[in-house]
Amino acid sequence: MWEDDFCVISLLFFMSSNDSELQAQARKILDAIAFVPFEQCQPLSRDFANIPVRPGIYAIRHKTDGLLYIGKTKSLRGRFSGGHKAFLWAWLDNYSEADIRVAVQTISHWENPTLLLELEAIILRATEPPYNVQIPAER
Repeated sequence: MWEDDFCVISLLFFMSSNDSELQAQARKILDAIAFVPFEQCQPLSRDFANIPVRPGIYAIRHKTDGLLYIGKTKSLRGRFSGGHKAFLWAWLDNYSEADIRVAVQTISHWENPTLLLELEAIILRATEPPYNVQIPAER
């Protein structure tokens, strides 16, 4: 039990001592999913074959309204092939399928879930996408 607490405390210390590095990683991911030209994002499809199976952070984007939703997943393709609530919300908002695309950034941090949660939280706080119901408060 004490070892688990020690690991968590060590990780929190590491994260707080490297906040600027964490901010830089979050900025790089955000640039990759938010500012890549819309035409280079993945169009909606039934199987999402062009999206990698790897872990990553993704954004559901609208052609003119920008970021609609940001999330993280162990398998980018798997996350979309089973459906996604943001697609339903976009349909309810009368967005055309042609105007919705997915931007993805593969990541290697899946083995460190706390770091991944913090990266996602930084990106969500910076962008506040309308389809993300809960945006984590700053720690």
